[in-house]
Amino acid sequence: MLRKFLSWNVNGIRAAVRNGSLRFLSDLPYFGVAIQETKADEKSIPEEIGHMGYYRYINPAKRKGYSGTMSLVKEKPINVSYGFEHDEGRIIDLEFDKFHFINAYFPNAQPDLARLDMKLDFDKKFLEYANSLRKSKPLVICGDFNVAHEDIDIARPKDNENHAGFTEQEREWISKFISNGYIDTFRMFTKDGGHYSWWSYQLSARSRNIGWRIDYFMVSSDIKYRVKSSSILKDIKGSDHAPIVLEIDI
Repeated sequence: MLRKFLSWNVNGIRAAVRNGSLRFLSDLPYFGVAIQETKADEKSIPEEIGHMGYYRYINPAKRKGYSGTMSLVKEKPINVSYGFEHDEGRIIDLEFDKFHFINAYFPNAQPDLARLDMKLDFDKKFLEYANSLRKSKPLVICGDFNVAHEDIDIARPKDNENHAGFTEQEREWISKFISNGYIDTFRMFTKDGGHYSWWSYQLSARSRNIGWRIDYFMVSSDIKYRVKSSSILKDIKGSDHAPIVLEIDI
């Protein structure tokens, strides 16, 4: 069955609903929608979300107004879990008959790299977590990984060497993740640079396309042949991130 998935760091679900950024979700045939950085708990999720025709699952951070994930799906999963990390609400795993749909919001290392060690620990545990789930079923993984992998994934690689999201350690981890049998689906179809999913709010970075590709749809290699398209909806506004979309026969 051909299914379409969307992933988007909305930088605040309440603001995204208020400014109308999520209206298109009601009209388009997405099987699954993964939202990162909701910054909301169950009580503060806007009621409009409940009228979009999806089953809803949220994983809020313990700290109010921070982090958090939400997954919306057209079919009820057979199992729901929240990974290995519970304080900052960064993982939702929805298990279906033939696959897992994992929504992940990876930590930011911070400009002074104060959270780099914490992020690398999260990265390590996430790979172990994904590998354990993969033993039973294929994986569709998406979210804000908070790292640009290669030079072509960032507008100014030389200027950002050893900056958060482009440190050697973070880039090495994503290479390791891929080498463990996961596919960066965007690179299956688009080989050149200049395609980004995040832009700073400063210095008109988005209009000048000075951006980073830090949002990914990854699939386990056993379903690579089922991927039909993977793209960035760069013209959808409402956040400093653009939504990304995967079409897969699964």
